[in-house]
Amino acid sequence: MPPEPGDPAGGARARPAAARPARRGPKVEVAADALSARGTALAAAVSESFGDQVEVGTEVDEVSVRVAPERVADVCARMKAEPGLDFDYLRCLSVVDYEERLEVSYHLFSYGRRHKLVVKADVPPDDPQLPSVTGVWRAADWFEREGSDLFGVRFRGHPDPAPLLLYDGFEGTPGRRSFPFHDYDEW
Repeated sequence: MPPEPGDPAGGARARPAAARPARRGPKVEVAADALSARGTALAAAVSESFGDQVEVGTEVDEVSVRVAPERVADVCARMKAEPGLDFDYLRCLSVVDYEERLEVSYHLFSYGRRHKLVVKADVPPDDPQLPSVTGVWRAADWFEREGSDLFGVRFRGHPDPAPLLLYDGFEGTPGRRSFPFHDYDEW
């Protein structure tokens, strides 16, 4: 088909996307928890150190610790300072939208002891607030700003809460499931 005048695509026309059927693939099996001996020892050390202040669990091959939102900064500071734990590196901070709650996860690593752990806290989606951990790990600066931009989580005490990914005045939280990301009109 010859290109129409002013058609930058050289005659190729965009076709409307067909509605996609629901996926009907095989059921995906969930990986079984498989802590190594080092992971089991770490879980025991965390349980001994924190007692009933935290809930210790397992996420596949990683120890997970669930804490109350207001205790996040204190628990993270202790995770770094405790000689038996020594979590000196914040690998990542992630936020997951479960609609009824937002789960904020701090992925930690100890260079000296070569072990890893995840600290998790749940916050309500209508007023998600946590204390900042930038005083514990400087790397938290960008991670917290990203979580604020995309999910609307407010990190109290953050030294520079300016937007990192979005422009000033951006309306909404594009990381959340409720954000109308795919509601657009073609012109």
